[in-house]
Amino acid sequence: MQIQKILHTFAENIVNMRIFTEQTLKEYIHKNPKAKTAIQEWATIVKRSKWSCFADVKKTFNSVDSVGNQRYVFNIKGNEYRIVIVIKFTIQFVYIRFIGTHKEYDKIDCKII
Repeated sequence: MQIQKILHTFAENIVNMRIFTEQTLKEYIHKNPKAKTAIQEWATIVKRSKWSCFADVKKTFNSVDSVGNQRYVFNIKGNEYRIVIVIKFTIQFVYIRFIGTHKEYDKIDCKII
């Protein structure tokens, strides 16, 4: 019983995910206002999440793909846009590496960006 209380307390104290370089999202929205709602919804969900592994991310965003090198690709607004992030699970950080249209995404190597 004591172990369950300790685990519950630990789980409650885990910090939610934090988006590093959120300014990148704001700048993209400013240039692409059609993406605003979808990107803001994505960011809100991310900031409310507590992920410890890819399975947790997949539970939150079913269409996310792990592409290696700690990089994950999210389809935004029905696959019209893509966001590539690096997730540091231990410190609950999300680093924005790329945001753009699907067409722009096809021109990058998301494993090294």
